Amino acid sequence: MIKNKYKIIVTGGAGFIGGTLIRKILQEKKDWVVYNLDQMGYASDLSWIKNSEDYKFRHFFLKIDLRNKEILENLVKEINPNLIIHLAAESHVDRSIDNPLKFIESNIIGTFNLLEASRAYWKKLSDNKKQLFRFIHISTDEVFGSLGLDGKFDENTKYSPRSPYSASKASSDHLAQSWYHTYGLPTIISNCSNNFGPYQFPEKLIPLSILKGIKGEKIPLYGNGLNVRDWLYVEDHVEALLLIAEKGEVGKSYCIGGFGERTNKEVQLQICKILDAVAPKEFPHESLIKNVTDRPGHDIRYAINSNLIKEKLGWTPKVTFEDGLKKTIYWYLNHSKWIHSMMQKSGYAGNRIGNKK
Repeated sequence: MIKNKYKIIVTGGAGFIGGTLIRKILQEKKDWVVYNLDQMGYASDLSWIKNSEDYKFRHFFLKIDLRNKEILENLVKEINPNLIIHLAAESHVDRSIDNPLKFIESNIIGTFNLLEASRAYWKKLSDNKKQLFRFIHISTDEVFGSLGLDGKFDENTKYSPRSPYSASKASSDHLAQSWYHTYGLPTIISNCSNNFGPYQFPEKLIPLSILKGIKGEKIPLYGNGLNVRDWLYVEDHVEALLLIAEKGEVGKSYCIGGFGERTNKEVQLQICKILDAVAPKEFPHESLIKNVTDRPGHDIRYAINSNLIKEKLGWTPKVTFEDGLKKTIYWYLNHSKWIHSMMQKSGYAGNRIGNKK
């Protein structure tokens, strides 16, 4: 019976991280029922759930645009959730350069509407249920701006977003934090580093480089390729999110990093090395890497200090960058039908976007 289950709303559950999170919940949290709210954009995917009878009564998909405040308020009230994990967001920097308005509407207005719907629901709960309810807002390290050669982001780092995407996410962070301080809504924020792994839409650096390499096409490397990112395997990220949801302190934020700092060039060279071993061609894959015009406002370096979540909640990533990259490459090599379907549905053909100045 659903009424006796722990009910959770996941927004953006048809996305890369959201889908990974829901799969983990369904596999490991047998007494949880998931309500998956997603507007089904170009990168959305529910193919992993369609043929699973096991999840029939524990996963409910609801197509909804978070910009529709009235429908959202009624839906939250009807579901009566114990927990909301807010992942829904436009997330690709390059696309935010081309169309910033979409990011403002989705990431800021959508978050505002969800916070308001959650507050309206939460304030009518009994005192006991109020104490147990949580709103987890998922964000990014990009809100902190760009690092130099030294230092790392942590929970006390000043916000300094540099792109329309990161500015929209910074705004949503501030909303979530202020709804806690002003209204008492029990929010918790997480800021993660760059995720990678299976089911990631092919426009992002790692899957795009893998797919270009598989096809023998030019692998684009922005600028000099020395921009540094801290890579986090998606399975490790969702484990951290569940820990935060169950044990995190209300009103706090947690930085989640993968301890996987690499330059973009190093990432692509490692992808090419693995492809040489598992999918060899008559030429080294490294020869496909070609420098292209840099992204406007390209941040130099991201890195996260994850000591707080490590010390307070006992989380550390289990998958090294090297192992995660091998798993990811093997997954894309074995899921050509999924890749074709996603590319065809979205109309994305691996072309360069976000080069407007």
